[in-house]
Amino acid sequence: MTTRRTRWQEAGNSSNYGKRFAELVSAGEDIDGEARLADTLLQRRGARVLDAGAGMGRVTAALLRRGHDVVAIEPDEALVRQARETYPGLPVAERDILDLGPDDGPFDLVVCVGNVMVYLAEGTERAALRAMRSVLGENGRILIGFHLQDRPPHAHAYTAAEFETDLAAAGLRVDLRAGTYQLHPANEAYGVWILSSAQGEPSA
Repeated sequence: MTTRRTRWQEAGNSSNYGKRFAELVSAGEDIDGEARLADTLLQRRGARVLDAGAGMGRVTAALLRRGHDVVAIEPDEALVRQARETYPGLPVAERDILDLGPDDGPFDLVVCVGNVMVYLAEGTERAALRAMRSVLGENGRILIGFHLQDRPPHAHAYTAAEFETDLAAAGLRVDLRAGTYQLHPANEAYGVWILSSAQGEPSA
């Protein structure tokens, strides 16, 4: 198990995160954009998906409703508890991305959205990317999204260029970069990436 303190833990965001999404749902806001895009990346019902950093479980729940086989992991105990209360029976485990290994796969798609990447422990970004790459099945892909500007409090100022350097080092390639989960053009405010394994082994 990893014990390194994350930026999320430093921020103490659990209660505010859950409250914010509860308010969005109550207001009738669309919170399924990530799941809809994830669904389009899958070629069949019943595809195997990993929701890495699942938060309160909203993406996992949406993909389960669409007929996929979803495993959710979330290291924040409070969010795991909220996910289980909000979506009874949701398959969510209290676990860190860094603890993933090849035996956990293979997955057709790994979803890592909602600013997960910018709340990792400092200096663990490449390790997290390698861990997600390690569970991909043949032709598997990764969907990642996070704020490039107007970041939440305590989040890492992760530029697109820095992120893509880390991707290459982790043995991943960019299949598509967009600015929203509706695939609007790439911009400097928000980044959405669809990734797959590059040929050969990742660099150091």
